[in-house]
Amino acid sequence: MGYYCLRCKRPVEIHNAGYQGVRCPYCGYRALKKDRPTVVVKKVKAV
Repeated sequence: MGYYCLRCKRPVEIHNAGYQGVRCPYCGYRALKKDRPTVVVKKVKAV
């Protein structure tokens, strides 16, 4: 899964094997955000 740290902005990989909590391995911060692709807004003409 693709996540990134909110403090240092580095990409972080999370693996469930041996779950010991969710932390950034670089700075130790606990707040991670899932990396999502940008959404293209679709415009529809009104009738």
